[in-house]
Amino acid sequence: IETERLILRRWKTDDAEALYKYASDPRVSELALWPCHDSVRMSREVIETIFAPDPYTFAMVLKATDEPIGCIGLVPDGCEHYQTGASEREVGYWIGYPYWGFGLTTEALGALINHCRDTLGLKSLMITTDCRNIASGRVAEKCGFRFVGRYEHDGICGNAYRLIL
Repeated sequence: IETERLILRRWKTDDAEALYKYASDPRVSELALWPCHDSVRMSREVIETIFAPDPYTFAMVLKATDEPIGCIGLVPDGCEHYQTGASEREVGYWIGYPYWGFGLTTEALGALINHCRDTLGLKSLMITTDCRNIASGRVAEKCGFRFVGRYEHDGICGNAYRLIL
């Protein structure tokens, strides 16, 4: 999947160092609600056991540098934070701290929305964010998602957003 500045592609084992570079930053992991990576080996294991087996998890690769700088995709069935409806999937995303505020995640989400509607035939998408993660909620809203409610998952307050495709 290609956008003006990004290529969304499957993760490769060779991406482990780039993943570690951004996933080891607590500013990213805390708001994305996953453990901070403590080694390139851990990042490689995440790619091999979580990202690579999932056909709907994409590296956000910056065209200018050919480096993965974030991740976007559909949350695996059964791992959702908020109840999804029929023909609806939850989307998750994160981007490395140096790229916050440049509209890249919004660009990636717009492309993923088109893919989900045009290629996968989904009828709606859900996004959940940590209540403290105002920027992720703004990304969802910029792409047309509407706030549907607050929820709690594993003791964390979250916001849920939905987009009818």
